[in-house]
Amino acid sequence: MATDYYAVLGVRRDASQDEIKKAFRRLARELHPDVNPDPKTQERFKEINAAYEVLSDPQKKQVYDLGGDPLSSSGGGGAGGFGAGGFGNFSDIMDAFFGTASQRGPRSRTRRGQDAMIRLEIDLNEAAFGTTKEIQVDTAVVCTTCSGEGAAPGTSAQTCDMCRGRGEVSQVTRSFLGQVMTSRPCPQCQGFGTVVPTPCPECAGDGRIRSRRTLTVKIPAGVDNGTRIQLAGEGEVGPGGGPAGDLYVEIHELAHDVFQRRGDDLHCTVTIPMTAASLGTKVPLQTLDGMEEVDIRPGAQSGQSIPLHGRGITHLRGGGRGDLIVHVEVMTPSKLDPAQEDLLRQLAKLRGEERPTGQFQPGQQGLFSRLKDAFNGR
Repeated sequence: MATDYYAVLGVRRDASQDEIKKAFRRLARELHPDVNPDPKTQERFKEINAAYEVLSDPQKKQVYDLGGDPLSSSGGGGAGGFGAGGFGNFSDIMDAFFGTASQRGPRSRTRRGQDAMIRLEIDLNEAAFGTTKEIQVDTAVVCTTCSGEGAAPGTSAQTCDMCRGRGEVSQVTRSFLGQVMTSRPCPQCQGFGTVVPTPCPECAGDGRIRSRRTLTVKIPAGVDNGTRIQLAGEGEVGPGGGPAGDLYVEIHELAHDVFQRRGDDLHCTVTIPMTAASLGTKVPLQTLDGMEEVDIRPGAQSGQSIPLHGRGITHLRGGGRGDLIVHVEVMTPSKLDPAQEDLLRQLAKLRGEERPTGQFQPGQQGLFSRLKDAFNGR
């Protein structure tokens, strides 16, 4: 009675090739002699191998479905002999255990290029409002002499005579499983299936050369340190003139003399004399939007913060801008001349032991004005 290969693998007669392969891999993991050395299991393993050899080959499967013996017709030795060529499903066994199948056929000389990255320095104004920059990059480009083919002009790649264009060579060895066929990349063509007898003198057969290019990069408003801008297809051209990778421009923001950036807010410090803090003043400040006056109210204290809304960095995503936070630092004189010291003593006497409130009592306003003039050298 003929062996029912579908039953051996546990699949339906209308099973797809994918279902047949999955069934074989599952059984191979369970019944492989390295996993289960029982002699009965080894015989069972030979049966599933023979069944898969037939059902995975469309021609053999057709002969089998029509009632013929595909193993005999191809000169095979049946289930006990692992088919005509010995154990012909080694790569599928490896796939069953390691999850990947060995590469079949020649590999392409054309491959995608690598991504590249450069660092671009910009100032605070450019980060806040955006800008356009020209950058120079040194990357691999398609060789203009051979147009990426790798062969010298007037020549071309030829089929490898060792592997006959297959990109791999096979070797049959004997083991306790019988004959095992393994494949490896052809050592003569490195798996490409072709050789280049006369490489291009410009690119040495690589199909690409290095060149300096000038690109225009649009920097959006709101970028920060570490922001990366992707330029698709502007990276390295691949071997064999393959498609280029991407170019990433990484932003580095230079330090500012006045402002410190924290997110989208800017911070700065203004230093005012004690008298100005007491009487109040207006301090001119050069912001990113031009000259503005910061209103210091009477009685200002060191550490006080005054926000200027909407004077910070443009939000990278969404509208609007951050704030400019002005920090007040009150400067106390370290040395006083006799006149200044006398005026301060008069002020202390007028104020008594009261805590400063930022409001002047009768007689204090005029004294503070005299103090201001004294400290300003008037």
